[in-house]
Amino acid sequence: MSLFHVIILAIVQGLAELLPVSSSAHVIVTEKLLGMDPAAPELTLLLVMLHTGTMFAVIVYFWQRWIRAFFQSAVDFKKFVVALILATALTGIIGVGLIEGIEKILLRNQPHAWVEQLFDRLDLIAVALAAVGVLILVAGLIKKASAAPDVPASELTNNQALWIGAVQGLCVPFRGFSRSGATISTGLLAGMPKVRAEDFSFALAVVLTPPAIAREAWRLIKTNHGQLGQLVHSAIEPSLLGAVFAFLAGLVALKWLSRWLEAGRWYWFGIYCLAAAAVVAFLYHSGY
Repeated sequence: MSLFHVIILAIVQGLAELLPVSSSAHVIVTEKLLGMDPAAPELTLLLVMLHTGTMFAVIVYFWQRWIRAFFQSAVDFKKFVVALILATALTGIIGVGLIEGIEKILLRNQPHAWVEQLFDRLDLIAVALAAVGVLILVAGLIKKASAAPDVPASELTNNQALWIGAVQGLCVPFRGFSRSGATISTGLLAGMPKVRAEDFSFALAVVLTPPAIAREAWRLIKTNHGQLGQLVHSAIEPSLLGAVFAFLAGLVALKWLSRWLEAGRWYWFGIYCLAAAAVVAFLYHSGY
């Protein structure tokens, strides 16, 4: 894995992770186009570090906004924490249930079955991209056509949090089904203001990312325990560099997303996802 490959993947991950276009789909396609194996252990370690970089980008970008939105009083903070807990709990129930079902039923005849074995399937990624593209397009167009005022200070309800958590759970096992695209769109369809939907979606991302990183790290240890020391020694420096580039690209992506969302251009991301689905389907039928 060359330095050039690391920088390219870090920029793709940093931009796509925080835009509603599915970072995993873009990273996997990029790896395949670069002639790399998405299942290789060194790429798994790199992905862990890239996720870490984008998580810190979210914290840096949203911290002051979260303080203004959710930390102005003890009551606001309590409502925010309850909403986070409800959404995350439902995400865990649905996401873990889907992963267990896939691993125990669909992959039951494979040794050491992990749902990640399906992540490089471009046909599945194309379907997921198309699905989230439709969701983003519908939510964006409905919000754009709505005559209701977009009041940033409106309260986040528990029902809205549960809907967002449920849809986030559907995103967990399916690469291409953008987490940010699905959760923000669900928030918009549930009547949330654009800024509040974005703030809450990325607060959930900070909660969800550490367990996702831990799962990737555990899978790396389980499948490469005999060569883990050598792998870490050889790949840790490029992975740290990748985290830095992913952090910087993530900050750029978040500014872009906020500007388009608040300007009523959210549905454009849906059009992009539908076009990306067509490209990925073409690559699949071309033998990638």
